[in-house]
Amino acid sequence: MNYQETLHYLYTSAPLFQNVGKDAYKEGLETTRKLDEHFNHPHTRFKTIHVAGTNGKGSCSHTLAAILQSAGYKVGLYTSPHLVDFRERIRVNGIPVPQQFVIDFVEQNRSFFEPLYPSFFELTTAMAFLYFAQEQVDVAVIEVGLGGRLDCTNIIHPDLSIITNISFDHVQFLGNTLAKIASEKAGIIKKDVPVVIGETNEETRPVFQTKAIEVNAPIIFAEDEHLLNGVARTEDGKYDYDTTDYPHLIGELGGLCQQKNTNTLLSAIRQLKKAGYHLEESDVRNGFAHVCELTGLMGRWQKLDTHPTVICDTGHNVGGIQYIVEQLSLQKYDHLRIVIGMVNDKDISGVLKMLPKDAIYYFTQASVQRALPSEKVKELAEGFGLRGNNYSDVASAITAARKESNPDDLIFVGGSSFIVADLLATVYPPQEIN
Repeated sequence: MNYQETLHYLYTSAPLFQNVGKDAYKEGLETTRKLDEHFNHPHTRFKTIHVAGTNGKGSCSHTLAAILQSAGYKVGLYTSPHLVDFRERIRVNGIPVPQQFVIDFVEQNRSFFEPLYPSFFELTTAMAFLYFAQEQVDVAVIEVGLGGRLDCTNIIHPDLSIITNISFDHVQFLGNTLAKIASEKAGIIKKDVPVVIGETNEETRPVFQTKAIEVNAPIIFAEDEHLLNGVARTEDGKYDYDTTDYPHLIGELGGLCQQKNTNTLLSAIRQLKKAGYHLEESDVRNGFAHVCELTGLMGRWQKLDTHPTVICDTGHNVGGIQYIVEQLSLQKYDHLRIVIGMVNDKDISGVLKMLPKDAIYYFTQASVQRALPSEKVKELAEGFGLRGNNYSDVASAITAARKESNPDDLIFVGGSSFIVADLLATVYPPQEIN
């Protein structure tokens, strides 16, 4: 098989969550443990940092990886989903896993794993751990796929666990209250392993405290440490953070949610130092300032064009959209145009009722099976006073938005990671991934 044939095999033979949703979700770690045993427990051959949370875990994972790379560590980074190329999920020092490794992994091991009927994510996680072991990384930053307790990444025993925040998402799997969701994500808290909690409320804090006490894990609530004292915007749209440890820390990522992420990261950095990681101030500064270049991160309040300005963001649930709506309200423009689509298992009404009513909408759908048809998005949106036309794909929607814009308009594209993925793949392709 060549690379494209291998990807087709992975996408069609193993249930892919981005396409089929709940039917791809496998509860329990039995298959993961069988795969891990088959590959001789590769995750035990390198240090790990485990990152969970409803929102922000991707940005936090990438920024931590960038800091560790800056400090001279050989760093594995495992995240999901990918936006343009499958290999974005598995990186070493920012470089995606080679195509040949993906091909060889499938061809050499399919006779073993096919009888197990693994999910796509189970296979991908096994592939990542094996690649990191073969590359002899010093440490791998591992982002949880879904939840925590039963996520197949949860076989690792990390040096540090991080839970960014809790809001409503994947309620069909994780529970319909914040406490239930927190309980699932608290499943990554390990015996004697420190855990940093980014944000809490009166429902979630007791859940984390109880779990930490149960397993004797030191627990650090980032919001109680007050390491972030203030924030200002730079002229080029970045953040200038006033922090206790790093005055005038410049952050490349410009989304409003990054302020909360930064507060979480500052506490995490302190804990990593306590665990013996050698992180100089210059390493932290370089990681924050160059996270996209160092790790390949895309789709976080990413500015793609000017005149008109085009910005995309992968925020896709109520917790993520609230920051986007607030940030849109702070922008200067003649007209706000929003290209939006969603998938069918999200709180669609919860998102739509938050969106600005004075924007011009371009309702569309991503090229995945879970995508809500654009005409249905339009129908639901009209119930919340949102007006616009529907388009069959992202390319035609953004083309219409740009055609109708004047140079001082702002076009925002989002609502789903898969909308952003289609935008980057078809309209604003990144530099070719080597």
